[in-house]
Formats: sequence, structure tokens, C-alpha cells
Amino acid sequence: MVISGLIRHGRGLRFWLGKVALPGGFRLWITLASLAFVVVALVSHGAQLRQLSLSGLACWWLVLGVGISWSSLVVNALAWRVLVGWLGHRPRQISLIPLFLSSNLLKYLPGGIWHLVERMRVLRPHLGAGPALASVLLEPLLMAVAALLWVPFGGWQSGLAMACCLPAMLLIPRWREPLLRRLERAKANQLDRVDAGLVGVVSTESLGSGRDDYPWSSLAMEMLFVAFRFAGFWCCVMAFSLSTSLSMGEWLAAFALAWTVGLVVPAAPGGLGVFEATLLLRVGSEVPEAPLLAAVLCYRVIATIADGLAAAAVAGDRALLKRQTVH
Repeated sequence: MVISGLIRHGRGLRFWLGKVALPGGFRLWITLASLAFVVVALVSHGAQLRQLSLSGLACWWLVLGVGISWSSLVVNALAWRVLVGWLGHRPRQISLIPLFLSSNLLKYLPGGIWHLVERMRVLRPHLGAGPALASVLLEPLLMAVAALLWVPFGGWQSGLAMACCLPAMLLIPRWREPLLRRLERAKANQLDRVDAGLVGVVSTESLGSGRDDYPWSSLAMEMLFVAFRFAGFWCCVMAFSLSTSLSMGEWLAAFALAWTVGLVVPAAPGGLGVFEATLLLRVGSEVPEAPLLAAVLCYRVIATIADGLAAAAVAGDRALLKRQTVH
């Protein structure tokens, strides 16, 4: 009943939004508003930011943050491999972890779908269009649900903790399969527009996961990934001595919520602006804003560096393997 009500309200909201036309769509305007909010915060706290300095220990915290953020990507790649296995596919010709890590950097390109395009391009010849599409699209849904399940660790939060548990019900087969099929149809059209024939015609029978159980192992792995991602952010919190401003549970809840919003809403690559604005709005009244701004921006930098290092490591490994093969 709860899920049915949410779906009915969602359809009504989409109908209303469909009547309002904005150039570029609502996601673009939400992203622009978020970026504007962050810029205004930076300008208004510019003098305080310039007074901040990092000690030697703080720099080591940031270095540790890069390492943990890199590790989170490996966990994320492992989670995807577990998901593909749960879907019943174990392609021997494809190294899923290197594919994930090398394509992950493409999410920063305009459009925010090029990492999906690359994974789809590699998977389709081995799995078929429908299964490849399900393997690619179910992963971000699992990530969002996994992140929201960390929010209750921050306490009741006026009912937000309960609300953030509800999306986990969307992974119940009765609700998951119609949602996944709808996502597949919508995303297939988008992918074909940017890369003609990438998906092509997909039969109705090949849509969906084809599973009638709950993806517990995949969800657990994605929760571990979000925990690693938060640990990278926590290093930035420690670098600017903000750890005592809130409990670790409250920091985790705020991070998980902001990270989910940045994953689901943005039109900007990598959730740029949306994540930062959501986190500032969530805890800005309880934490000194200048150090918080610095911590959030440092996290963006170290997460991006980690993405680049992961992709570079895969490229270097492939180049070395190719050189050894030639000789």
C-alpha cells in the first residue's frame, strides 16, 4: 500500500512537471541553483576560508582520504561484479573490475552517461542488449538504496530515518521488475541517441532482472562501498577539526543523504554542486561554515583524484600487459 501510494503520487508529480517547461529541464536548473548556492557560500565566507591553514597532520589526513576513496572504487567495482553474478552472468571474456574502474572516470564528461555507454558497449556482445542494460542500470539503483539505509544511523531526524528505509522496498521483485523495465526502456532510447544502435530493439521478454529474489549480497556490498566513501569524507572532516561538531552517526547520515541526492538529481557531471549544496543545507546550521566548506571542497578534490588514479592504474596495467605480450 505504501509503495502503491508513492507510485501514484510520483505519476501525478510527473504529470504536473510535464506541464511546466524549462530550458534544459528541471535537473539542469536544480544543478545550477545548487552551484549558485555553493558559489554564494564561498564568496560570503571568502575571508574566513583564506585564514584557514592545514597542519602537517591535516595534510596526512587528506592523503589518507585519497587512499580510502581509491579503495572505495575497488569495493564499488566488486559490488558491480557481485551484482552481475547475481543476475546470472559470468562473462569469462570480460574483466569486470577493470572495466568498471576505467569507465568510471567517464561520468565526469558532460551528460553524465558516458560511463554507462562504455559498459554497455563492452557487455552487449557477450550478454545481449537486455541483460547488459539491466546489469548497468540496476547498479545505481542499488547504490541509492544502500546509501539511504545509512541515514537512520544519525537518529530519528524527525522521521527522515524511516522515510529513507522505504526505498529498500523497491528492490522487492514485485516492485523492482516493473521499475527496472521502465528504466531500461527510457535509458535505451537515451543511449541510442548518443550512440546509434548501442542498444537497438530489445524484446519485452529480455527486460528486467529475471530474478525473483532480493539482491541481499549486492546491497550489502554497495553499503560497504558507501561506508568507504564516507570514510574518505571523514578524513576531510578530521583535517579541518570538525569531528566534534556532530556525532559520527550524524555525519554519516548527512553524507549519505547528500551523496544520494548528488547521485539521483544532477545534470552536472559527478553530482557537482548538488552534493555540496545538500550537505551544506543539512548541517550548515550546526557546523562552522567556513571549515565545512573547506572540508566539502577538499572531499570533491580527493574523490576526483581517486577516480583518476583508479583509471590510470587500469590503463597502466593494460599497457604493461600488452608490452609483455608483444615481447
